Amino acid sequence: MQTVEMQAKTKHFMNLALFGYFGLLMYLPLWHLVFVPSEMGKLTTLLLTVGPLLLPLAGIIKRNPYTFAWATFIILFYLLHGLTLIWDRPDERLFVIIELVLATMSCVGCMYFAKFRGRELGLSIRKKKDEK
Repeated sequence: MQTVEMQAKTKHFMNLALFGYFGLLMYLPLWHLVFVPSEMGKLTTLLLTVGPLLLPLAGIIKRNPYTFAWATFIILFYLLHGLTLIWDRPDERLFVIIELVLATMSCVGCMYFAKFRGRELGLSIRKKKDEK
């Protein structure tokens, strides 16, 4: 199998996605267990905050563009969570802004990495004009 070299802009978006993804993975437990402990049990809090992020972990480590693409849908949950809490909990606004920044970085990075790496590898869901 031939390996295709990754272009600089693709690497940039991959790094952006990885920084945001792993940042969320480390930051959310700290926020909800250490900085502002949740009223729920620790295990429940961990499952709800980190559980969904663990689903695409294997594919993200393997740099699979398809996994980055569908991981975006999971990251949208964290964007919605942050946008809801920014109004609901003004005393935790700084923590929420950090979550929003990390989730936005991850979401944008995942989308564009999947797009550019998919093109580099020749993966496409579009039909060529001659096939129509």
